[in-house]
Amino acid sequence: MNWSPVSRPVVPPWLAHAFRAQRGPVPWSAMCRGALAAGPLLLAGMFLGQTADGVLAAIGAMLAGINDRPGSRRASVRRLGVPALAGALGLLVGSYAGQGLPAVPLTLVLTALGPAAGALSAVGPVASAAGTQLLVAAAVGAGMPAAEDGRQRALAFLAGAGWLLVLRLALPTPGSLAGDFRFDGEREAVADVYDAIAALVEAVGGEGATARRAALTAALDHAQDALAGPRLRRHAGSAAERRLHARFAAALPLAEAATALHWAGEPVPVRAAEGPRRLAAAVRGDTGTGPLPAPHLPPARLRSPGAAALAPAVRALDDALLRAAEAFDRGEGAHRGLLGRRRDVRAALRAALGAGGREYGLRVTLSFGASAAIAQALHHTRWYGPHAHWYWLPATAVFLVKPDLGPLASRVLCRAAGTVLGAVVFAGLAALLPRPAGLIALVAVCGALVPVATRHFAALTAVVTVLVLALIMAGGEPQASVSRIGETLLACVLVLVVGHLPTPGKRGGGVRARLTAAGGAAHTYLLHVLGESGDHAERWALRREAYRALAEARTAIALAAAELPALARHTEGTDAVAEALERLVDTTTACAVHLDGTGRLTARHLGRLREALAELERRGVRVPLPATA
Repeated sequence: MNWSPVSRPVVPPWLAHAFRAQRGPVPWSAMCRGALAAGPLLLAGMFLGQTADGVLAAIGAMLAGINDRPGSRRASVRRLGVPALAGALGLLVGSYAGQGLPAVPLTLVLTALGPAAGALSAVGPVASAAGTQLLVAAAVGAGMPAAEDGRQRALAFLAGAGWLLVLRLALPTPGSLAGDFRFDGEREAVADVYDAIAALVEAVGGEGATARRAALTAALDHAQDALAGPRLRRHAGSAAERRLHARFAAALPLAEAATALHWAGEPVPVRAAEGPRRLAAAVRGDTGTGPLPAPHLPPARLRSPGAAALAPAVRALDDALLRAAEAFDRGEGAHRGLLGRRRDVRAALRAALGAGGREYGLRVTLSFGASAAIAQALHHTRWYGPHAHWYWLPATAVFLVKPDLGPLASRVLCRAAGTVLGAVVFAGLAALLPRPAGLIALVAVCGALVPVATRHFAALTAVVTVLVLALIMAGGEPQASVSRIGETLLACVLVLVVGHLPTPGKRGGGVRARLTAAGGAAHTYLLHVLGESGDHAERWALRREAYRALAEARTAIALAAAELPALARHTEGTDAVAEALERLVDTTTACAVHLDGTGRLTARHLGRLREALAELERRGVRVPLPATA
């Protein structure tokens, strides 16, 4: 461990990451849904004499609860439903394979699922959750003793996840009394966009402006996802939904103008942020905007050295506020292309089959296949004694190998600590609680704690460990805390070894794939802006994709940088590429606003473009500047 000159220990990134937790308000709504899901499902199964189905339904609800994140109801259909379908498929395959195949063919079948599930995880968060549930459920289906056939088990699993989804769609949330409660998640997401715009305008010219711009990107991404969920009809079917679409669309030119102000780098009057704040309040209350203050510059500021770039951006903010007020009054729907990502099936296939998908698919296959083989060997040599939980080892390896849960060393530390804590806590509770009532209550409590525990991997592991051990005991099996700890530690060692094995091709493929996508999106956006097509909706959609791809690359780079040194060195220098791309996209946005206001670019704009492009070319990323520039 290194020590600074003032004798303070400098914690290495891979260790510091293990102590970081997400912050935010207590998700009371999600906790209520969790309490009403797994525990009641287990109770219903016992009451009907179908305890095994009740356990599987509770497992389905638990896994869906891990994916039950803040957002809109419509977005939750995909976020909870797609992984649940993948889990049911995995349970079906695993059940039939486990009932009909000996150890070696069974291990080969499970291993064969690894490449597809791993590559699928490179497509995006929902696909990643689906790939994880496919493998976990396949291991559970193959290893959990049961008299039911695969179809019945898959239906029980789907029923559990479906019950949580029904609760998500039907129950109102705090603060949903304003307007139509069905769209409270969308409304809050759109309001957060306006608040993020105001925060960026306030921070312009200060040290925190760059972080505020990143926060604005995150808010826009979240709102876009919230509004772009699956629908039965092509267009918004209610006045409330049309209003939200119009209000999201009205935020895009405001965000563009605020980014141009950030690029200009000179502070603006405080009242410039008042308009977006009032718009945020109007979205939350589902009300009109009232009069909005205009952020005009005083004459003295118009003669400042940076006025050439500042004045058009302020005028753009002023114009965007006026258009937003009109849109709030009219409530017309947004252009459909502004709501979803500009990606198709071919883009998803490129992500899955690209360098990142191949590398992750190989890691998943090695970890899942090796853990299944080791588990089968230990199971058939009776190492487990009276316990037949060999599926715990491959299921644990699946969670440990997922890069979106944090750096490898952090995942291993958190998983080991969380499992030990959860197993010890359950062993104490199991000796005190009455059965089965105490176990059902414990499952309900853990279900309620899952939404809070998702903020830290160790906490989530501890809660899930208690919940799973309670389900195992409720299903009629003996206490299994000791074997759970042993298998988890074995999985940790296995995944650490696999994570450091050399693989074909260049390491860090996931990070480089994200950077390539961000570079392509930035280039497309730049060509459109300098082409002066006049199609603002297309420009805003391209801008959204450029910033979103850049944010995804930034996230991947941050996780890779927090790996152990042997792994982190493979992505050194990628943060500088991301910074250059960020400067390019910011400058392109400033160029778009300036072209709208003046019809031509200044030497400062062109110079910044060339600087960013030259920096990218020095680092091996070529984004050609159009000849017209």
